[in-house]
Amino acid sequence: MHDEHNGQDPALTELRERLKGGMARMRLNQTDLATRAGLGRTTVSEALSPTKPAPSSETVAALARALQLPVEQLRELQRSAVEDIGGGVRSGPGRSIGEWDPHDLEVHPAGPGVAGSRPGRPQARTLPEYVRREHDRVLSGVVEDAAVGRSGAVVLVGGSSTGKTRACWEAVQPLAAQGWRLWHPFDPTRAQDALEDLPRVAPRTVVWLNEAQHYLGDRVAGERIAAAVHRLLVTVERGPVLVLGTLWPEYAARYTALPSPGETDPYSRVRELLAGRVLNVPESFDAPALAAAAALAEGGDRLLDDALSRAGAEGRVTQDLAGAPELINRYRHATPAAAAVLEAAMDARRLGVGLHLPQAFLTDAAADYLTDTDYDQLTDDWAEQAFAELAALVHGRQAPLRRTTPRTRRRPGAPAPSSAAHSAAPSTAGPVLRLADYLEQHGRTSRTHLCPPASFWHAAHTHLTDPGDLGNLTDAAESRHRLQGAHCLRQRAADHGNPDALYWLAVMREESGDREGAEALAQQAAERGHTNAPHFLAGVRERAGDREGAEALAWQAANQGSPDTLYHLAGMRERAGDREGAEALVVQATDHGHTGAPISVALIRQQGGDQEGAEVLAQQAIDRGESSVLLCILAMMREQAGDSDGAEALYRQAVAHGNTDAMYQLAGMRERAGDSDGAEPLYQQAAERGHSSALLRLAVMRERAGDRDGAEALVRQTASRGHSSTLYLLAEMRKEAGDWDGAEALYRQAADHGHTNARSHVAVMRECAGDRDGAEALARQTADRGHFSALLHLAKKRDEAGDRDGAETLARQAADRGDTAALYRLAEKRECAGDRDGAQALARQTADYGSPQAHYRRAEKPGIFSRLWPYGLDPDGAPTPPWRASVSIERSRHVPLGTSQGCPVCGW
Repeated sequence: MHDEHNGQDPALTELRERLKGGMARMRLNQTDLATRAGLGRTTVSEALSPTKPAPSSETVAALARALQLPVEQLRELQRSAVEDIGGGVRSGPGRSIGEWDPHDLEVHPAGPGVAGSRPGRPQARTLPEYVRREHDRVLSGVVEDAAVGRSGAVVLVGGSSTGKTRACWEAVQPLAAQGWRLWHPFDPTRAQDALEDLPRVAPRTVVWLNEAQHYLGDRVAGERIAAAVHRLLVTVERGPVLVLGTLWPEYAARYTALPSPGETDPYSRVRELLAGRVLNVPESFDAPALAAAAALAEGGDRLLDDALSRAGAEGRVTQDLAGAPELINRYRHATPAAAAVLEAAMDARRLGVGLHLPQAFLTDAAADYLTDTDYDQLTDDWAEQAFAELAALVHGRQAPLRRTTPRTRRRPGAPAPSSAAHSAAPSTAGPVLRLADYLEQHGRTSRTHLCPPASFWHAAHTHLTDPGDLGNLTDAAESRHRLQGAHCLRQRAADHGNPDALYWLAVMREESGDREGAEALAQQAAERGHTNAPHFLAGVRERAGDREGAEALAWQAANQGSPDTLYHLAGMRERAGDREGAEALVVQATDHGHTGAPISVALIRQQGGDQEGAEVLAQQAIDRGESSVLLCILAMMREQAGDSDGAEALYRQAVAHGNTDAMYQLAGMRERAGDSDGAEPLYQQAAERGHSSALLRLAVMRERAGDRDGAEALVRQTASRGHSSTLYLLAEMRKEAGDWDGAEALYRQAADHGHTNARSHVAVMRECAGDRDGAEALARQTADRGHFSALLHLAKKRDEAGDRDGAETLARQAADRGDTAALYRLAEKRECAGDRDGAQALARQTADYGSPQAHYRRAEKPGIFSRLWPYGLDPDGAPTPPWRASVSIERSRHVPLGTSQGCPVCGW
């Protein structure tokens, strides 16, 4: 029954009164409480406001701990508060599907607007009739399951303007008639809104995660969002819900790729969430879809008729509707100044700058994109003319670069924004522009191997102030060996509160011996939400021998809702040999809600000989809805211990919980035991469930059994799904078997499917066969696509054959195309061969290309690299950062040239 005075449930009223009473008792204001609880000021304000919905359970728990109130009692009040008076249906974010305009959900407009029906109303935007394709059939099945009570999730993966968002919109229309809601998290940021309100999602809600990289790829919150979505899907009492998302292929590949051994795994929870939930959207219409579109066009759909007249031959109908071909045409025929501005915008977006690009930034950045001749011919008003040219609309009412205004998001009940609220954010002072989506994607592919010129980095440092933009450009500059630019951008990013920049500056401070400075910077990073900063702070104390201080910091982070620090501290104790202390900390992390901690506890127990205790813990974790990966880990350990029957039982238990990888591992166990007949059907089942590596293993088995045609058919099947590495592997097997012609054909197929190293191998094979001209031509083609290994391998071959001039020419070609370390690698090889003078000469040439590796050379003392530049400066005068001052390599491991082993000094 709702409170008669304020229209709220009495449980919510009591919850807020108890929170306010705790504040009064501890004499805290909202700002103090937000700091103590580790929450945002807005989150605390809304949790206490009588005009706002009930806060999330996590928010209530954090506030209760900060105010020293009973956590479970307040959580119970929160659970009661989110119950509606209409019979126990949970309230939650979102609104009725029928209330949404598809364009507000980011469905691309596809034609001219028509006048609105009321005075002052903006032009309504029409959509062409919808053409259903194969992915729509699969998507409809998931929607039908949701309609009858089974929660589900699908992420549509495809290029820009392929119809992903429109497909999601059409798919949810049957749910609109059943009263479902739709929630599109976006305010104040997509990631923050999703993280805060996912616990409040009610049954019969569509969670709309369009451009899911903004949620799952967020550096601070992405893994937590993935875990929250996973929990929403597996918690029966919260369903049915439907989660729909879209991704470009490069993001899907990044999130699903397994890390190399020893590397961090930033997308483990995202990868698990996407497993089995990815649906590919083709780039073009197939014949049945084109026929259906033609029938609709004949029936009077002028938008489709117009698009088919241009795009019918290639089938890229959706892209044409969005104006893509004309956008590319405009770029290719732009004036030099306009093209320079567009290329600066493309580079900015592909390197991580946000949607809203300051005009002043683009103007300054464009300078070095122009040739000397074009630059000398610029008029005083060149910028105005270029931006006017790029603002002209193309088909689909898109412009290559259009002026835009970042919106001020308002919520019901919030005070009206003051005039200051309308002012642009610091990073967008002055006019801001947005690059057309299709040109953005075109830039990501066509310019992937190009490094922006100096004017770009200077303009970024001068005009950009958004912490996220600066952080992304810092990483981009560093990965492209623009060390001075990276260092300056990191400092600027830290000055503007970028948590990553603050964190890495803290790491550098500790490495240089400044513990106090490191802690101060790490504390700032932690306050701004950097997930690793609390672990780092505790680690600094632990490494300094201050165990009590380390634990105190870990407990502080856990009480603020971050049990990860206890977990990481446990890892340090484990590596130090303190297994009992490690398990105690991991158990505490588990009690504070760390979902991955049970895996560590189980492993510690298993390694200590308590196999039964480890399995009991695994079962308890799975019963709570946590990852069945734990069973796979225990199964692998059983197998390693020789208990095949026990391992198979655990694998099958994980399979029963929906873990496709467990089926793949079970097949591998059968194969390793020599049971190929038992392994093959299991691999086949895993492949049918979307496990790409299973198809690869089947191909290997067929190849070894002599069924080459069957092996190639399976490999092409995996390649068509975007896994070109399978063609590459089969080529390697053919080469090892002595079939060089077959290997070269497969290498070429792998290259055509996008494998970066395949062309390099073809080039080397051409060189070995005596076709030097063919080898060089292939190597240059590969380098023009941004992959320089072929040029470097050929340089190595020429150098070993005594053709030093030829080797240097190839290395310079790689350097000219963007591999700034190419000449330096050749310099290292010269030094390994004893030619120190030649090595130093090449190293100095390398410095002209801006490579940070040129800051080092072999010193007189064996095993140590020291700075090439004795005055401590890099070639353009910036101080050499201290964290890159030296690299240790043991001379005793050096392998003489001419042996079959690679040299660990130069890498060849």
